Amino acid sequence: MNKGRFAVPAAVTDWVTAVGVAALLLGTGLSGPHPAGGHQLVGTALLAAGGLALAARRRAPLAVLAVTGLCAVGYLGAGFEALSVPYLIAVYGAVRAGRRTAALAASAGLLAVLHLTALLLREGSAREVVAQARSTLELAWLIAAFAAGEAVRQAERRADEAERTREETARRRADEERLRIARELHDSLTHQISVIKVQSEVAVHVARRRGEQVPEALLAIQEAGREASRELRATLEALRDDGTTPPHGLEHIPDLMQRFQGLGLAATLTVEGRPHAVPAAVGRTAYRIVQESLTNVARHAAATTASVRIDYRPDALAIRVDDDGKATLHPVPTSGLGLLGMRERVTALGGRLHTEPRSTGGFTVQAELPTTGAS
Repeated sequence: MNKGRFAVPAAVTDWVTAVGVAALLLGTGLSGPHPAGGHQLVGTALLAAGGLALAARRRAPLAVLAVTGLCAVGYLGAGFEALSVPYLIAVYGAVRAGRRTAALAASAGLLAVLHLTALLLREGSAREVVAQARSTLELAWLIAAFAAGEAVRQAERRADEAERTREETARRRADEERLRIARELHDSLTHQISVIKVQSEVAVHVARRRGEQVPEALLAIQEAGREASRELRATLEALRDDGTTPPHGLEHIPDLMQRFQGLGLAATLTVEGRPHAVPAAVGRTAYRIVQESLTNVARHAAATTASVRIDYRPDALAIRVDDDGKATLHPVPTSGLGLLGMRERVTALGGRLHTEPRSTGGFTVQAELPTTGAS
């Protein structure tokens, strides 16, 4: 595939080649010895057909091989002396496509037919010499076409193998780096965060047993320890994921709703529009938006109800999550990591995210994800 800035489509190249070969055949065939009358008309048509058939040489190499071979026999039988250029190109294309046996068998049969046709059309003692010379010329060109097709096929195969090897090497190095980072994070942070989490929880427990008021700073440390532990665990799971576990998508949202309902949150799911398949990246992002929104509701909003609405639109997927928790009309301008992560995911897909407190109380998260162009 041509990866240059001005890449020409393969179909255009094939048609240009086909028209050029047809014009070349007509020019050489009509300028040299050729019959008159009906034979001329039939031979001219076969010359043009043989050349134009090359437009399909990539899509149907064997069919083009057969058509160009029959055309070559036809216009030779009609009395034209043109060389079978379309058939040679068809042989090259068939061998390049890996159809060497078929091309070899077809070429052997064509050589025999062309030889017999040349013998029948010549008169006098020189007819065998002329036929033999023509057969030798055709054989030489066929060998060249075979060699060129096989050389290009081998070069393309080696290039594909080299590209595949590079991709596998890069993927293996990336996996090794992910695992190394996961080990480093686990060894350096897991123990420290666990100590902070356990110590804060013990301190809160002891204070409550003594009937003392737990300081807000201590409660904040306890909550931060739990949140850090959860985030670190999720990060390690993501780093260790080798891609064999199917990612969560839209089909997993009902199960997600049930889990939050089991925690005491009255969560409802509404699906609008006509459900249809969406790109995997859109499904993953939709799931993460709902998951993060409900997590924030359950942990921070003191909400009792939450509603999730998924709207299937022709060119987009809209998600809205509302809750009846405690949210101020003028929240602090800095977003939490959850909202920041959602915004980054939505922006990466070219979508829009809107979050704000509701005038009636609670909070709303709205996202619109385009379903065209995402993968």
